[in-house]
Amino acid sequence: MENPTQLERYKRLIDFIDKKFKEEINIKDIEEISYYSYRNINRIFLALHHETIGQYVKRVKLEKAAEYIKFSDESISDIAFEIGYSDIAAFSKAFNKQFKCSPSNFRSTHELKQYITQKAIFPLDTAQKKVLDFKIEEIPSFEVLYLTYQGSYENLKELKKVWDQLASYALKKGLLNDETLIMGEILDDDQITDALQCRYNAAIVLEKEVEFSLKGLFKTKRIEHQKYAKFIHKGSHESCADTYNHIYAHWMTEVQLEFEDKPTLEFYLNDESNTPQEDLLTEIYIPVK
Repeated sequence: MENPTQLERYKRLIDFIDKKFKEEINIKDIEEISYYSYRNINRIFLALHHETIGQYVKRVKLEKAAEYIKFSDESISDIAFEIGYSDIAAFSKAFNKQFKCSPSNFRSTHELKQYITQKAIFPLDTAQKKVLDFKIEEIPSFEVLYLTYQGSYENLKELKKVWDQLASYALKKGLLNDETLIMGEILDDDQITDALQCRYNAAIVLEKEVEFSLKGLFKTKRIEHQKYAKFIHKGSHESCADTYNHIYAHWMTEVQLEFEDKPTLEFYLNDESNTPQEDLLTEIYIPVK
């Protein structure tokens, strides 16, 4: 897909599906967005994603439902309706097929996991329980240039390739300097989404809108104003998972805020090339209502 026009069509289609997946997306919508026949764009989509457009939409719907079940106390029937299922039986059947358990069992399993993790990391009766430090911050809207990585979050070698591509492109376009904010946007929960389908946006914050046409799969977008619970992770990027486990294990008892249905942001405060791994600092912003 080296043809710029075809790339733009593909990017528009992905953006459209990711914004509208809760609604009914029909063949006419897809053909109007992509300027391809449904048959042909489906072939391209299958080659790139290893699943058809229909399978992709269904998977994203169910993964979003799983996030709501895991992180909210909404009723399962309300969640099913919110993601586009009018028939709770059909939703339960589809969910069971995707996650090998019923929606209610999925919720109870994750509640139990949180409790076990909390007990394992810091027993509730210990006098030296680690305090979960966080601040509530509101970030105004801002523009980013980004490149999407898809795959396991643990595959640091491939993630680095994406970051190198972004840095090289931004430097060539004069968008990267010592003051540039470097960040990541985490789009999927790797406990819900299959590792091969997890998405992550490597991004830099733009000082102003770009004045040139973007090439390849590089894209820009506005991240809207949002309230976040902000946490600090100190240490290697590999060990960041431990901080997330600690946050979520104590969310209901210490943070007690309701999640907002938006991506988690990470801001990387150090240059990895000249900072010891144990001294790296990452700001974690979890969106809240």
